[in-house]
Amino acid sequence: MVVVMQEGATEEQIQSVIVRLMRMGFDIHRSTGALQTVLGGVGSNPDFDTREIELLDGVQEVHRILAPYKLASRHFRPEGSIVQVGNGVAFGGPEVVMMAGPCSVESLEQIDAIAAVVARQGVRVLRGGAFKPRTSPYSFQGLGYKGLEYMRQAADRYKLLVVSEVMDHTQIPTMLEYVDLLQVGTRNMQNFNLLKELGKVNKPVLLKRGISATVEEWLLSAEYIMSGGNYNVVLCERGIRTFENATRNTLDVSAIPLVHKLSHLPVIADPSHAMGRRDFVLPMARAAVAAGADGLLLEVHHEPEKALSDGPQALYPQQFEELVAELRLIAPAVGRTFQSSVTCS
Repeated sequence: MVVVMQEGATEEQIQSVIVRLMRMGFDIHRSTGALQTVLGGVGSNPDFDTREIELLDGVQEVHRILAPYKLASRHFRPEGSIVQVGNGVAFGGPEVVMMAGPCSVESLEQIDAIAAVVARQGVRVLRGGAFKPRTSPYSFQGLGYKGLEYMRQAADRYKLLVVSEVMDHTQIPTMLEYVDLLQVGTRNMQNFNLLKELGKVNKPVLLKRGISATVEEWLLSAEYIMSGGNYNVVLCERGIRTFENATRNTLDVSAIPLVHKLSHLPVIADPSHAMGRRDFVLPMARAAVAAGADGLLLEVHHEPEKALSDGPQALYPQQFEELVAELRLIAPAVGRTFQSSVTCS
């Protein structure tokens, strides 16, 4: 249930509604906007009478939420959420946020060289895997915590933020020292122990869609994080497994406007993991922005033919530069802004 308080409702009126909802068996999640307060009641009381709440002082309207996800629902924050990452990066606002970097951190020299490339194009967040979940146990698994150190050094040098994947809840305390945005990968979208722990941290979470997950299952995973108190969740469409095998996965571009309709959470796209080939990544990145994506997560490598993981899907620096130039034309056409290129020392 969602209770929308009247504009100008007093704190006493709000607390009175909260107490009544708690007596009815609901857990309360409060969202205070510029003009109004919205109360989300989460619980399993199907027989409540909405009039009990509608007639309370200060209440404007009450909505039953039939979807199994309550806090992630658009009804909870009709105006949409803006998720702040670090200092000055906002997902869900007018700007299309670009995150780019290699699939995995291979050395300090490698991540520094790539950070310099992406920073020149105005990228705000450096991506890179320190812990790599690979299908084969014999594939490169990442540098671990040493990779996080290298990423942080390179990001700080070029004034970038860091996004990297957390594999297990035991890694969270150490990763908080290095990472500005904690990524949950497709294999862990339904790792509920991990999601619950991420709900307790004061750090934004990037939640990738599971490889075979429906949109509802994806939003319910976000609900796990939000029910723990962490509302700073960014969703990432990264391709799903279908009967088609011509590409690595199938980028579900239609999920971007669909999720915007169902949820208030920002939605970005990762065409690199969806397509698996750099020549296909370019048009799908353009399509994602045109469809309303709040950001892009792209793989870029200065020497992709030497990459230890996913080299074929990493863009060359020249390709990335050309893509950014194209996106600067596409974003304004759909009412968005795009970052400007910068000169790094």
